[in-house]
Amino acid sequence: MLYYKLKNYDSNGEKMKYPLFFEKIKSVYETAGIIENEPMCKHTTFQVGGNAEIFAKPRNIGAFMTVLQAAKECQMPLTVIGRGSNLLVSDNGIKGLVLCTCGISGIKVEGSRIIADAGATMAQLARAAYNSGLTGAEFAAGIPGTVGGGVFMNAGAYDGQLSDLVVQSVFMDEEGNSRRITNIEHRFAYRNSIFKHHPDWIIIQTEFVLKPANQQDIKDKMDDFAQRRRNKQPLNYPSAGSTFKRPQGHFAGKLIEDAGLKGARMGGAMVSEKHAGFVVNIGNATCQDVAGLIGHIQQTVKNQFNVELECEVRILGD
Repeated sequence: MLYYKLKNYDSNGEKMKYPLFFEKIKSVYETAGIIENEPMCKHTTFQVGGNAEIFAKPRNIGAFMTVLQAAKECQMPLTVIGRGSNLLVSDNGIKGLVLCTCGISGIKVEGSRIIADAGATMAQLARAAYNSGLTGAEFAAGIPGTVGGGVFMNAGAYDGQLSDLVVQSVFMDEEGNSRRITNIEHRFAYRNSIFKHHPDWIIIQTEFVLKPANQQDIKDKMDDFAQRRRNKQPLNYPSAGSTFKRPQGHFAGKLIEDAGLKGARMGGAMVSEKHAGFVVNIGNATCQDVAGLIGHIQQTVKNQFNVELECEVRILGD
């Protein structure tokens, strides 16, 4: 396969669409994790989505940066994802390159500070904190995404959010320059950060600061949050987590339930009967099913309660 890439043809002898990109990454090709026409349903927790034209999951930071830089230099359509835990991908797939951060997942603890690569999971961050007797990240243990995705959306649960912990982040800007910003420069807000407004800024690494605490107390808190999740959330179905942001003065799940939408279905998508704030995939759901049901929920809640529900899930693709 590599021979064909470097000759600008695929394995079927067809002319390749991005020959310059493949030429630029030839030195790291074997560690770049390149797959063509990869089903995105394999890479999202919703288990929904068409094919990525080119999918890459580099196995080390050097390969990741080379692939990222090559895509930017070639002006390829570029989508960066982590574990796909807050994403809904179009049935038509995604053009250009989908670059997955999951292969760069290093975590280093230095005193009360933790430095995590973008592809490290939120659970790994919480576990590293626990192992080091540091409190503040317990809420992250049950969030299924990565550190990069968490910083991007200021992920949080229960009594915490990442903005409480972030010291600084390193990212690559739209021109391929490595830059560093402090906590205040992230412009954190509820499920928001500066990265949402600059989608071509790619988070590489983030540093967090926590506080020393009794390790058993940390474990007890993590166990309590885990039990609450098991009791209240539909963990037995694929989903993207909470579908809607919390509207001011209300709870999305309560509004949806009061609107009589618990259990409502559209194709393979359903409003969870366990927690109405979750849209779940009950089997072979399409993006069209999920997006259609989300729109129906929003319109029904607006008509009945005059409340606008803002979708928390990012929709990607054509």
